[in-house]
Amino acid sequence: MKNINDALRKLNNNQSFQQRYEALRDEVLSDPQVTDFLNQHRGEITRDMVDKSLMKLHEYINQSKGCSECSSLANCKNMLQGYEPILAFNGKFIDVKYDRCSKKIMHDEKQKNEKLIGSLYVPREILKASLGDIDLNDSGRLMAIKMAKDFIKNYTPGEKQKGLYLHGPFGTGKSYLLGAIANELAKRQISSMLVYVPELFREMKNAIGNNSVSEKLDVIKKAPILMLDDIGAETMSSWARDEILGPILQFRMVENLPTFFTSNFDINGLGHHLTYSQRGEEEQLKAARILERIRYLSAPVRVEGQNRRE
Repeated sequence: MKNINDALRKLNNNQSFQQRYEALRDEVLSDPQVTDFLNQHRGEITRDMVDKSLMKLHEYINQSKGCSECSSLANCKNMLQGYEPILAFNGKFIDVKYDRCSKKIMHDEKQKNEKLIGSLYVPREILKASLGDIDLNDSGRLMAIKMAKDFIKNYTPGEKQKGLYLHGPFGTGKSYLLGAIANELAKRQISSMLVYVPELFREMKNAIGNNSVSEKLDVIKKAPILMLDDIGAETMSSWARDEILGPILQFRMVENLPTFFTSNFDINGLGHHLTYSQRGEEEQLKAARILERIRYLSAPVRVEGQNRRE
């Protein structure tokens, strides 16, 4: 068997190999992110270390960082789908570590929430909603669309910003508009949660049996952007209003977390709905507390127009 050192010496003396090696080295060292990394460790990283880490550096530059080259998680070009490379120096050589990208984080969060909150499931049409598909010739939707676009444009995580309380007749596209807002935010890597309220209350009632109410409630309360679809369509009980809806809205009000609503009721009509429980009990003060939180969290806008379901 030939000595490995002899083989390496022959490769080093091979002009074609040297040219390819130098071209590879030039390609790696001309990458702006590699240059920045080397500058950060100036005085620590030697030429010999760079040479020994050349293949790792080449692995790094040929992958997407910050999801800049991947249209979706499914189309991720990286070696580990959903993970972006990060250069690391351990004092002896340069290595490449991998961390979840923003699309992977959103995907994992969504899957976790869907397992926990079954009522997250909404019609396929809503999941694929787009602002571009909404009929702008219908003047009844113009203000709602404008306010939705303003929210998407101006939203900054951590800053106080009101959501929208979209109200109006059946079939005018309120839920569709929520889906469109969620999809536009997703393009900015901003996570949101769209929940169908009647199903949420049913699920929470069923969760009493396995003691998972608190866990489910916690996920909803802390969603970066929460969208409560079709509030007022449920049969209201004192428990759902005071133990589910109230704590969600109270937490979000204190934390200034944007919250959206859709309803066939205007806010005053919703107040009447919340006042009377399914037992016929009249509880105006408790209903007023809910309305106070809704008004704090969202700006009301009426959505009218042709029924999209006809």
